[in-house]
Amino acid sequence: MSHTTTDEPARQASGATVPVLAFAGIVVAVMQTLLVPVIKDLPRLLDTSPSNATWVLTSTLLSGAVATPIMGRLGDLFGKRRMLIASLSVMVVGALLSALTDALIPMIVGRTLQGFAMGAIPLGIGLMRDMLPRERLGSAMALMSSSIGVGGGLALPAAALVAQHTDWHALYFGAAGLGALSIALTLLVVPESPLRAKGSFDLPGALGLSAGLILFLLPISKGSDWGWSSPTTLGLFAAAVVVLLLWGLMELRVAAPLVDLRTTARREVLLTNLASIMVGVSFFVISLVLPQLLQLPAETGYGLGQSMVVAGLCVAPLGLTMMFTAPVYARLSARYGPRTTLIIGLVIIGIGYAGGLGLMSAAWQTVVTSVLIGAGIGLAYSSLPALIIGAVPASETGAANGLNTLMRSIGTSVSSAVIGMVLANTSTDAGGVAVPTMHGFRVSFLIAAAAVAVGLVLAFFLPRRSPAGVSQLRASSEEDANLARAEQALAGAGEEPAQGFRGRVLAADGAPVARAKVTLIDRHGRQAGATLSAGDGSYALAVPARGPYVLAARAAGHAPLAHAATHGGDRPVDLDLSLPGETVPA
Repeated sequence: MSHTTTDEPARQASGATVPVLAFAGIVVAVMQTLLVPVIKDLPRLLDTSPSNATWVLTSTLLSGAVATPIMGRLGDLFGKRRMLIASLSVMVVGALLSALTDALIPMIVGRTLQGFAMGAIPLGIGLMRDMLPRERLGSAMALMSSSIGVGGGLALPAAALVAQHTDWHALYFGAAGLGALSIALTLLVVPESPLRAKGSFDLPGALGLSAGLILFLLPISKGSDWGWSSPTTLGLFAAAVVVLLLWGLMELRVAAPLVDLRTTARREVLLTNLASIMVGVSFFVISLVLPQLLQLPAETGYGLGQSMVVAGLCVAPLGLTMMFTAPVYARLSARYGPRTTLIIGLVIIGIGYAGGLGLMSAAWQTVVTSVLIGAGIGLAYSSLPALIIGAVPASETGAANGLNTLMRSIGTSVSSAVIGMVLANTSTDAGGVAVPTMHGFRVSFLIAAAAVAVGLVLAFFLPRRSPAGVSQLRASSEEDANLARAEQALAGAGEEPAQGFRGRVLAADGAPVARAKVTLIDRHGRQAGATLSAGDGSYALAVPARGPYVLAARAAGHAPLAHAATHGGDRPVDLDLSLPGETVPA
């Protein structure tokens, strides 16, 4: 059964594909952090209590956590581009609903719909994996993965500027416009991935996961109001454990589960996902603490008395630095591997939070903290999809990266709830208004530093792997030996492998290309076979096992080609390789 098409729309459009997908990720992140500048005013704006107002933020994180693995799986089954557009469309509807209301419940409903767009991150990463040549994949995935931080960082000053000078509802109209622009660009530029997973959508699994996550995150969000030892809080935690255990048992018995727990239980996947939770916690702490510290009046003795816009500008380097670390990550990862890059990123985040404990007395000091933590989070976030993709089959990348983004969402949701609780419980009363204290800010930074320490321990236990760039598409003595054998057997190449890839190597005008070198690369970057195309351009390569591969084709007078494909059945996969039109010196 073939999972691919013979034409290669992605390679023709790949120049604009990556920026457009990264823009979709930035738009989603903007939606998440849109309300941070007005968070302290929400109870007044919505005429409700502070504990109820936090649900305007928490509902987005919750629905994002639920939607992420669901959209990843739907993308694997029905098309990642299609699901990306669906996610963004739901987000636009939610933004318009929030823009047209001042009431709490419709606002929460609108914010919940906006959270569904979180699925755009794993869908974008999956599209890149399916379509981009191997040599561009690392930096592209790093940019997509860090886009959530970039959007979050850039949204803070922009949202602050809008909220300070216009009606705060304009934030949502602007977000809806960005979402509509992202949909239009995706329709124009991004081709649909030809890869599809087999099976059906696991609706009971989706409902079970949703129920379990809501039961888990609800008491974390409301525990400080209800009391941590209250029957309601303890009962919901117990219910979450029961529901998630039953869900796990059910997923193990389903033929096509929403989350393949056997894959998830692999050491590399499990440790990466647990580390992702810690990175998510550390990312959200600074986003919640610094804007409040900067905007508190100087009369408190520790507040920095800055305007909403200046506070946003001081935190903006968090996102900007993440954007600039994406190309740095690609070089570091190519040399040392994503595991080492993750460790470096976590160390830098730890230094940022440790230094930040003593750098809270001037606005410029918060900028230094933002730059350091942004650089670390950019490196850490960029490493995560590379670690996941290296450990799962190509047909599962959407669901696997969906689960990884879910883990980050759980990290940010837990962070939002816990830091909100810490700041509320350590606040002082100033004229009937609860004001966060410096003690609360420092405890929040210590919690983030502890999360980073746990993430570092997990990262050190990740298995070492040769860097992705070391064994990429290159001629080696082993390849030359294989090609020599292939050349000797060329006359009898009529025999086709029972399991493998077969097809023709074609020029841009459709003419067959003879004696093209076709190399088979497994998902670890190792060569799994090589051959030469026959006079009519035909080739055939056996595969050692089912799973994802990259077929690299090179021929004199043509640019090289790398094509990702999956072998998942007992019959050969028919796959023509169309060499790009531009010629290179022979």
